[in-house]
Amino acid sequence: QIQLVESGGGLVQAGGSLRLSCAASGRAFSRYAMGWFRQAPGKEREFVAYLMWSGGAIYTYYEDSVKGRFAVSRDNAKIMVYLQMTSLKPEDTAIYYCAATEKITANLRLGATYGYWGQGTQVTVSS
Repeated sequence: QIQLVESGGGLVQAGGSLRLSCAASGRAFSRYAMGWFRQAPGKEREFVAYLMWSGGAIYTYYEDSVKGRFAVSRDNAKIMVYLQMTSLKPEDTAIYYCAATEKITANLRLGATYGYWGQGTQVTVSS
């Protein structure tokens, strides 16, 4: 079992930056792959990024629209996952969710792969 709580959302002007945090509780945190998803008003939830730790190496993957602007990281000692967002655009406005899964060999771009979700944090980017 793992519980997730996001924080760090807010209102920012286009071109600005925000860092989202996801605090996890539970054991064996390093076994989980962590994902970030977002859902804009009237739209379906979409994948943003994931991070997994396997064999001593860290693997990350980003949705095309955020590549080069967003960066996901984790701190196993603090049991935290972060999403650093830069050069924000109005189209990044959404509720952002972190998620966790033990199914590290599954498709980590699919929300259905993840069994644990946070409550979400609102990010609003003004033009």
